Formats: sequence, structure tokens, C-alpha cells
Amino acid sequence: RMANKVDSEHADHKHHAQPRLVRAHSSLGPSRPRSPLACDTHSLHSAKSSFSLLAPIRTKDVRSRSYLEGSLLASGALLGADELTQYFPDRNMALFVATWNMQGQKELPPSLDEFLLPTEADYTQDLYVIGVQEGCSDRREWETRLQETLGPRYVLLSSAAHGVLYVSLFIRRDLIWFCSEVECSTVTTRIVSQIKTKGALGVSFTFFGTSFLFITSHFTSGDGKVAERLLDYTRTIQALALPRNVPDTNPYRSSAADVTTRFDEVFWFGDFNFRLSGGRMAVEAILKQGLDVDVPALLQHDQLIQEMKKGSIFKGFQEPDIHFLPSYKFDIGKDTYDSTSKQRTPSYTDRVLYRSRHKGDICPVKYSSCPGIKTSDHRPVYGLFRVKVRPGRDNIPLAAGKFDRELYLIGIKRRISKEIQKQQAMKNQNPSTICTIS
Repeated sequence: RMANKVDSEHADHKHHAQPRLVRAHSSLGPSRPRSPLACDTHSLHSAKSSFSLLAPIRTKDVRSRSYLEGSLLASGALLGADELTQYFPDRNMALFVATWNMQGQKELPPSLDEFLLPTEADYTQDLYVIGVQEGCSDRREWETRLQETLGPRYVLLSSAAHGVLYVSLFIRRDLIWFCSEVECSTVTTRIVSQIKTKGALGVSFTFFGTSFLFITSHFTSGDGKVAERLLDYTRTIQALALPRNVPDTNPYRSSAADVTTRFDEVFWFGDFNFRLSGGRMAVEAILKQGLDVDVPALLQHDQLIQEMKKGSIFKGFQEPDIHFLPSYKFDIGKDTYDSTSKQRTPSYTDRVLYRSRHKGDICPVKYSSCPGIKTSDHRPVYGLFRVKVRPGRDNIPLAAGKFDRELYLIGIKRRISKEIQKQQAMKNQNPSTICTIS
């Protein structure tokens, strides 16, 4: 963004300086002026190295009173087309959605880079949404580790929990002004204990003029309990009470019986517990093909794909193509599937699905698992997406730039501390050179 920066002491610049209250060109582009104000030739020197990304506001535009509240066409509206184009010229945002059943393990992986910052992605995403089932006992530590990994350019917009179901939303800190209030709702489908709960946790908000719904779920387990899982799905879409205060962007296409119809973009992810049918021996025969595992052959036995084809679950949803191995069930710390006496069949229990009101709004970029994270019997599964964003109206309740500042500071302090320790370790590893004469 600073590529178009102009040195104020350049000979031509000083020659053409005008004794008026004007701005020179901005780093936002060739047509955008730069600040601070250059009043005359005497003030140019003091402003030499000061630049701003703020767009200028012409006095005549303010005098014209053209800012029409709630209008999509209003010039200068906070959530309007001009502002959206400034941040997203192609009107597409980058989204990361992930799910992980942590099996309630207290021990977290030494690094979350493979999970949040996959090497296949050249750039980080605009929004990170992480759903956890059977989360670790210290939820705050988990969120701190996420903040530490993503770094100072991201802030925790919102987090929610339902028993041991967790959802965390991290967004680029310069985008928090364009988010509505974040709302959440929960559904309990089966109480396993006072803490461990099967159910769903939904989080929703509007970004510019596009409404988002993120649901993480933990469905009923068991190879043969397909009917119970279908019931979990039905209860969830009927019972999640969203949105509340944030207005529906298109109420004419909404249904009171299905929460997923009340939002523009919906992502549903979690441990759905659908299994590969046919028995362990048949699945293992395919898995033993080594690096050339026939994934499509495995998916022919997938219960979820079969039920979606019947139309009995996730109506209107899609899933990116699967090219990774089953994410469940592993021996902890190893790459081997369940070696206990139960001999559970390897399965794709952990999934990320999506649905949109507008065809083509969501484009999958990457869908994969994290084989290097072995602290649970599940491997994390994530998806990278490009999502179309539309301009909005300035008539919704905004989050007003709120984020978890305490978590932000803790995460950044940890990054600094670890970097200092790393540099000190590298310094201590430089041994002195000793010459010997024989």
C-alpha cells in the first residue's frame, strides 16, 4: 500500500507545491490523496515522512448532505459500496473454517502453524473460524494459543461455548468496523454428562451487507446410529434461534423452520460422526495402498454422502472434494488407526459443509486435514474459501470495533517472549571454534 509514496523533497514536487490546503496522492491508489495536509511550501518539510491510509473527505461533499442513512447507494456509507471496494476490490473475502475434536486432552500441540497457517496458502485469510468439540479444559489457554499463532494483525471478534463445544472468530483488526454485533445460540441434543454435551453452537453476524452463520456440531456417535444423527440435524435447524437483533438481509427467502435459510452464507462444521460402512477390513484394504490410496473408493462407503444424496440431511449444502485420509480414529501420538480391542473403522467423521443463498458466492480453495497434529484421536480438518461480500446499509447494530483486548495483549506478549527465547537459544548454540594441531 505504500508503493506509491512520494518523497516530498523531490525537486519536481517542491516546484509544483501550491500555497493551498490540499493533499497529495495516497498510498491507497493513484486516485486517492495522501495525508497529512500540505498547507504550503513551508509546511511540506514537516510532513515529509507522515502518511495516512485515511481517505480524504471533501468539504463540498459534506455540505451537500449526501449521506443517506440506510441507503445502499449512499456515498460514504460505512458499510456501502465505496468502502467495500476500498477493502475488497473484487468483493471477495478469504475465509478459514476448521473443526477439531480435541478428545478433551489437556495437552495442546507444541505448534498450531500447520493448523492455522498451512503452507499451501501464500497469504493468510481475512477471517478465521475455529470450531472445537470435546475441547480442552482450559478454554482460555486454547484461545490464547490461537491469538499467539495468528499474531498482532488479528483480533478475537467473538468466542462462545456450549459445554465442551467452542467457537472462536478471529478477524483482521482493520476489518472489525464493518461487523455487526455477533449473536450466538445453542442446542442440546443429548446430555452425556454435566459437562460433556452432544449438540450444536451457532454464531452469526453481518459483514458489510452479507450475513454469515457458522455452526459447529457434535452428533451422536456409533457406527449404526445414522437415524439418531439425522435427528440431531433436524433438532438443530429448528431450535437455533438466530438472528435476534441483527436484521435478516433477505427475509423473503427465510423459513422459520430452518435456521440455515435465514443467512446469506452458512458454514456447518464439526464431528458429525458419520462412518464408513462395510467394516474395518474392507476400509483397511483400501488404506493399505500406500501413497496412492483410492479416496473415491473409500467415499463410496461414506454414510454422510449417502444421506445427502437421499436429501435426508444438510439440504442445499455442499462439501469440497475430499482428497485426504479419514480423520478418525487414531492412536494418540501415532499415525496408526485404532489398535485397541474395539478396532473402530477409520472414518471421515470431521467435515466442513457450506450453503449459500446465491449460487457461486462460495468458492472452495483448499480442503484438507492436519496429519502432523496427533494429540487427539481426531485430526483437525479445515477449509479455505473465497466468499462474495455485498455492500450493506448503515442501519444494523454494529460491534463498534469491540474485540478481546486482554487476549490480544497476552498473545502478543507470548510471541515476543518466545522470539526472545529463540534468539537466545540460537546465540548459545554458536560454539567457539577450536583449532587443533596434530
